[in-house]
Amino acid sequence: MSLEPCPDSPNCVSTLADATDTVHYMEAVSISARAPQVIEAVEAAVTRSGGKITQKSDDRLAAVFTSRIFRFKDDVTFFVDSDGQRLHYRSASRTGHSDLGVNRKRMTSLLQSITASL
Repeated sequence: MSLEPCPDSPNCVSTLADATDTVHYMEAVSISARAPQVIEAVEAAVTRSGGKITQKSDDRLAAVFTSRIFRFKDDVTFFVDSDGQRLHYRSASRTGHSDLGVNRKRMTSLLQSITASL
């Protein structure tokens, strides 16, 4: 499984960050559905939330979210670990230092939508 590590700046969250890193770490989601079904739920949630899908496979989805006012871009990646039955993800701003918690809030909202549809 591979997701890029978060940079030192506080504008990124990831399930693969060290759990003691409270700035970057978010918990992976336990899943029981098959990977393609999970990715379909992820795609629906991302699309409803205004994200643009940039890559999709049976176990991975990448998307870009663009802020309305300043047009900042955030890259979001989901990966289904079928062996561990977990949905991993990363959300990071392309520029800047702080995102004022936007990535964490977005992922929390997306995960609620994803888990509700599984």
